Amino acid sequence: MSNQTAVTEFLLLGFSDIRELQILHFVVFLLLYLISLLGNLLIITAIALDRHLHTPMYFFLMNLSILDLGSISVTIPKSMASSLTNTRSISYSGCVAQVFLFFFFASADFALLTIMAYDRYVAICQPLHYETVMNRTACVQMAASAWITGILSSALHTGITFEISFCGGNVVDQFFCEIPQLLNLACSDLYLIEVGFLIFSSFLGLSCFLFIIVSYVQIFKAVLRISSKQGEHKAFSTCLPHLTVVSLFFSTAAFAYLKPTSSSTPRLNLIVAVLYSVLPPMMNPIIYSMRNKEIKGAL
Repeated sequence: MSNQTAVTEFLLLGFSDIRELQILHFVVFLLLYLISLLGNLLIITAIALDRHLHTPMYFFLMNLSILDLGSISVTIPKSMASSLTNTRSISYSGCVAQVFLFFFFASADFALLTIMAYDRYVAICQPLHYETVMNRTACVQMAASAWITGILSSALHTGITFEISFCGGNVVDQFFCEIPQLLNLACSDLYLIEVGFLIFSSFLGLSCFLFIIVSYVQIFKAVLRISSKQGEHKAFSTCLPHLTVVSLFFSTAAFAYLKPTSSSTPRLNLIVAVLYSVLPPMMNPIIYSMRNKEIKGAL
């Protein structure tokens, strides 16, 4: 533990050293956070109170909104407080907590998006078996597996990351504690283990992404065979928003965690981090509610 106590705090990357721009950053992030908070809370409340929305699709959507609330609450409030108080420091334990919670919510989020793709596949391609396959017990077990996957994955990555000796300084080139940026501060070979696990996790994520793509290929084939224009429109209106969210989340996160650190600048890292950590939790409720008459009616 002696090598871990050498670093007692980390310094996060600020968006600007100019006070006026710091205030602007605080206001912008506050607006984004309030939009995300309000949108996800409205979806959770609507699904919980409207009996017509007590179906597998909306059950998973409510879980997604809960995960999105947790994900965005891990990073944005600390960044806003840093800009408002003009301080960049975060304690060692705070950094550990931030890494664990963010990786947990992100991993569980992607696992749940995969489950939601399977739910839509069964609903559209195997409608006669839908109630049997997606019964209450199966839905609860699937949602629980997503949460458990997030906990196990996060515990593994966090444990390995903070077993590393940090002697390359304590400046993290990101507005929150991000594993790739922490690995840049490593000065022991243990960081190679975490790099290996990140690559392995990326392959698992790619497998989930390919599963989602294959599911949607089958869904779109089934949709094109639908003779009813109303049925075709309804199917596309529920599937396209989900595919949009998945593509945005996976592409930006993969770029952030797999790109060579030497080929990127701190500003590019900030932009990419905002794209995968801030936009999806904010856009999910907007995308799902805009194209969904049931959600609109419940709200």
